[in-house]
Amino acid sequence: MAEKAYLQKDPHRLTLWSVQMGKVIALSVPAILAELSSMAMQYIDSAMVGSLGAQASASIGLVSTSTWLLSGLCISVASGFSVQTAQLIGAKREAEARDVLRQSFVVALLFGMTLMALGVFISAALPVWLGGDPSIRADASRYFLIYACAMPAVQMRQLSGSMLQCSGNMRTPSILNALMCGLDVVFNGLLIFDQLSIPLLGIKIPGMGLGVAGAAFGTALAEYVTACLMVSAVCFGSPLLRLRSGGSWRLRRTCMARAARIAVPMAFEHSVMCGAQIASTRIVAPLGTVSIAANSLAVTAESLCYMPGYGIATAATTLVGQSIGAGRRDLARRYARLAVLLAVMVMTGMALLMFFLAPLIFSLLTPDAAVQQLGVRVLRIEVFAEPLYAVSIAAAGAMRGAGDTLIPSTAIPISLCRRSSTQTEIHKRSVFT
Repeated sequence: MAEKAYLQKDPHRLTLWSVQMGKVIALSVPAILAELSSMAMQYIDSAMVGSLGAQASASIGLVSTSTWLLSGLCISVASGFSVQTAQLIGAKREAEARDVLRQSFVVALLFGMTLMALGVFISAALPVWLGGDPSIRADASRYFLIYACAMPAVQMRQLSGSMLQCSGNMRTPSILNALMCGLDVVFNGLLIFDQLSIPLLGIKIPGMGLGVAGAAFGTALAEYVTACLMVSAVCFGSPLLRLRSGGSWRLRRTCMARAARIAVPMAFEHSVMCGAQIASTRIVAPLGTVSIAANSLAVTAESLCYMPGYGIATAATTLVGQSIGAGRRDLARRYARLAVLLAVMVMTGMALLMFFLAPLIFSLLTPDAAVQQLGVRVLRIEVFAEPLYAVSIAAAGAMRGAGDTLIPSTAIPISLCRRSSTQTEIHKRSVFT
């Protein structure tokens, strides 16, 4: 309140505040749309697979937290290089930024292939380790195996999208991520079901009828197509980052050290976060397929609340990173505060909507009444965490833009571990009552 009164006394500061908030919003909206498109893809997958029954939903839900871990590690590698790029662009050192881009492609491709090999290796044993019911282990294993084979594409898509965003281009990644959702719908429809009906056109198209495996294949194909388009956009379409002659692909110790300093704490953060979620899945798994399905769908539904926060965090990383590169630490602090404020406002509003629309959302995600009832109860409790969760997400994005990943990488996992254990206890009580 004091800050608002202060701004009202100084019209110039109020105008400056409005301009800066407008810039945060302008960069946040495309990033939010990109995150929402990713969330929409999860909703689509869940609804399509959910139509096959609770057992199909449970087979994906059993390994979903493990797929998030692989994806989170890819995000860590992408951030290690994109933050450097944002700071170099802010300092008007575009040639060096392009060299970082070249080195990042080499590292990202090797890392994505390593994750793929690891995923393939553990895919058969993972459902057993997680305590899944024998009836869903085969489908869960196949889903994870196919998804793991898409890791090189996931890594290159995330890296290229992050590079475009840190150069100030939020529009292209948003469009391509939205396209990925559309491709996922088409591929899933053709691969999951025996027949794909299009009521508006009055036609029916024969499908592959692969069930759960079809969902994995559809997502993997969408990832590979989008990755090719995203890499092309940054290498040939970006005014600042498109590759020119004379650059070097040689890995440089300074660049690798900076990338590791940013990426390793983030990788630790994602590992602890997903480790807690995997542990909660392991605890919920013995409660049966209904519990696994409800747990998985509740997390998917909740993403509607927090995905916009991650979009705002992406904008904060870009603005703070470029401000730091330009030597404007005061401006970086203002952008960080504005991003946190915007995230709290947006995520609180989304939480209110989710609380009242929870029954409708679950009716779209699954036809199973038991899963719907349990999922709604869990989701309505989870949304109370969203306002403070918004603070942690946006603040972490701002600190990453400044190159500080240690604090968010230690604070966020602790809070989410506690949250995960609380959700698990709530879920267990819901089942037995």
